[in-house]
Amino acid sequence: MKKIILSAAFFAIAGLTTVNANEIKSNPIIVAVQDSTTKTPVELKDLPDPVKATLASEKYKVWTPTAAFLVTKADKTQYYHVDVKKEEELSSLKITKDGTVIE
Repeated sequence: MKKIILSAAFFAIAGLTTVNANEIKSNPIIVAVQDSTTKTPVELKDLPDPVKATLASEKYKVWTPTAAFLVTKADKTQYYHVDVKKEEELSSLKITKDGTVIE
């Protein structure tokens, strides 16, 4: 009788612990989003005159431009990203072609 009960318990535990592996029926969809923004380096001397005028204005003349990039977004809008420095403080400005600063 002990053997029957022990065998039944063994088969019950073995039945509960078996792995029931099924094939995955659905294929996962992988979507890759590409950032279409391009950043092209520009020499500081080659910046448009309105951008140079903005950098020379009273508000920004204490900042020294260190690098500039022409950024073109996916919707074809463009602006200049200008890295600036004041003593040890670093910052950047986004300036449109007509010299307007983007906040």
